[in-house]
Amino acid sequence: MKKTTLLFATVILAVSCNPKVKQPEKADTSTEIPEQTNNAQKPTGDTSVNFKIENIPFSEANLGDFPFFTLPKGLKEQNKPLQKNFDVCFFPVKGIMIPVEGKLYKTNVVAETGEEFSQRYFEKSLEDYLQSIGAVKVFDGEITQEEYDRYNKQDPNKGGEGDIGYADEVIKFYVIRSKDKGNIYIQFSANNASGKLNILQEKGFQQTITKVTADKIAKDLTENGKSILYINFDTDKSTVTTAGKEVVEQIAAALKRETSLKILIEGHTDNTGDGAHNKKLSDDRANAVMNALIADGIEKSRLTAKGFGAERPLVANDNEANKAKNRRVELIKVN
Repeated sequence: MKKTTLLFATVILAVSCNPKVKQPEKADTSTEIPEQTNNAQKPTGDTSVNFKIENIPFSEANLGDFPFFTLPKGLKEQNKPLQKNFDVCFFPVKGIMIPVEGKLYKTNVVAETGEEFSQRYFEKSLEDYLQSIGAVKVFDGEITQEEYDRYNKQDPNKGGEGDIGYADEVIKFYVIRSKDKGNIYIQFSANNASGKLNILQEKGFQQTITKVTADKIAKDLTENGKSILYINFDTDKSTVTTAGKEVVEQIAAALKRETSLKILIEGHTDNTGDGAHNKKLSDDRANAVMNALIADGIEKSRLTAKGFGAERPLVANDNEANKAKNRRVELIKVN
């Protein structure tokens, strides 16, 4: 009896000491699709997940005129701001930089002389003011290096004044929706030395290019006494391109229609390069236009040609857009 009892106790002890073997779980073959394919941080309060401009409530505040507000007291624009009547700027939504077109203002912000720049002062000043006029925060966080690599070459102002949108840069992005001013996009970033501010008033593109016609040239000459034309030539040469020849044909048509018109053909350049070279080049181009008109049947007695180089700019030669405006041919009515 004792042996039986001892054997039974031994079996009970062995079973209790043997750990339970866990059965393997059935493998989950489903694939979880992440909300974002990048690793951009999603901060608390980020509303970009549900961002749709039509869902933003309208602000009832009096917003004033573009760029709509000043910098905080004691801060100033570091350099001349970038201001364009129409351009594109990229703003972060769910960590993805999206392009928006319209009137643009971008600037670097520093402290006034004798003041110290405070990141907290800059950010809190902007956030409090924006909230007071009905702005809605859309994003507050960073974009990834992958996202920067994806979009940066699409931004024509990348690396320019007030440029925002770099990896590991904390960006605060707000939107104001106004019945009067339309959609206004504001983003800013800062560190302990300076800040950056971008403001864009969204608007559609308006095409301003029109075809040069004989009617327009004749009207300009008879009513204004001059017609400003942009005739294409081969680079640094006086050879008229195919597109340029189409404009010359319209000049000839205008002169054939208005047989009493006599004109001076002026050649003009920007100030890039040597002045003497530019003056000769402009003179050669003016004469090339005159010779093309003569070949098209216009009497030589009605035509004069002269080059002025960069001596008579329409606008200051301070950027590429203005330089392009100065590279022109002018037709002047001669009495």
